[in-house]
Amino acid sequence: MKNFIRKYFKLVCISLIVILFFTMAMSLTLGASDVSFRDSIALLLSKIPFLNNFVDKSNIKDTTEIILMNIRMPRIIMASLVGCILSVVGGTFQGMFRNPMADPFVLGMSSGASLGATIAIILGLDKYIFGVGMVNVLAFLFSILTVFLAYNISKVGRKVPTMNLLLSGIAISFFMSSMVSLIMILNRNQMEKIIFWTMGSLSSASWKNVIALLVVSVIGIGINLIFSKDLNIMTLGEDSAINLGVDIEKVKRILIVVCAMMVSFAVSSTGVIGFVGLIVPHVVRIISGPDYKKLTILSSIVGAIFLVLCDTLSRTIAPPMEIPVGVITSFLGAPFFIYLLNKGKKRGL
Repeated sequence: MKNFIRKYFKLVCISLIVILFFTMAMSLTLGASDVSFRDSIALLLSKIPFLNNFVDKSNIKDTTEIILMNIRMPRIIMASLVGCILSVVGGTFQGMFRNPMADPFVLGMSSGASLGATIAIILGLDKYIFGVGMVNVLAFLFSILTVFLAYNISKVGRKVPTMNLLLSGIAISFFMSSMVSLIMILNRNQMEKIIFWTMGSLSSASWKNVIALLVVSVIGIGINLIFSKDLNIMTLGEDSAINLGVDIEKVKRILIVVCAMMVSFAVSSTGVIGFVGLIVPHVVRIISGPDYKKLTILSSIVGAIFLVLCDTLSRTIAPPMEIPVGVITSFLGAPFFIYLLNKGKKRGL
């Protein structure tokens, strides 16, 4: 499989993009209002420059188009972007920390975002000002603050030892999680809102959020690709990387800042969605190998497909009730990850 992907990498990427397109089209058809697969494909193609001249959508009702383009489409695109971000950041952190168990929230970003969102909900700030949700704003700010604290606590002179960074992230994460639990106990009337947010949901998706996430993901993935060679070298060990001319501390600083911004934007928009950034890059690495350029590109597409599928399940599995997408990703991800660990253990024996 690794040799096949290495030889036909572009073909594999194109195939995955086609699968993503059809997954999004299929997701558009599912929901309270049924829409045919043909109509969903026609609407998708009608929004693509040059192709829209060859698409006939005269048979599609205006109400159907509004439902698809203003409600379902932003949500589906946001799911793909968030899945893409979490998978890319997970793969980057696994390489940078040389730890296959690292995920996008390893530095406590999810706990920080949860605390920010909890404070906003308790203070009654779950409103929109100039089209921006204050819960999202506080979640973003606290997420960034968490990374800033973890980074500065772990610094030793001008260096940031990897182990120190991981341990400080874990410590701050536990502290902020305990703060969230304390606030929930003291404000039981708001507990349901807080729990629902911390489980992750894409129900508040809008085109504004989609555009912001698109910009962040394009810039973030581009920077990750630029440093993919450095990550490949860093897997050999920090001493070897330094001898080969890699500025370890500079690479860490840049990637931590970029990844923190990516995850903070994602988690502030959707809440905490676990296992995506842990499972997807782990599986992709097994199939494609350790090259971080290929890993970043493939993880971004596979992560998008995975979260679109999970979100589709979350809103269609028990209508009219919506299950938080974080529950679906954990339900699917945890057993699969246990299977991978067990398989690796047997291989090791």
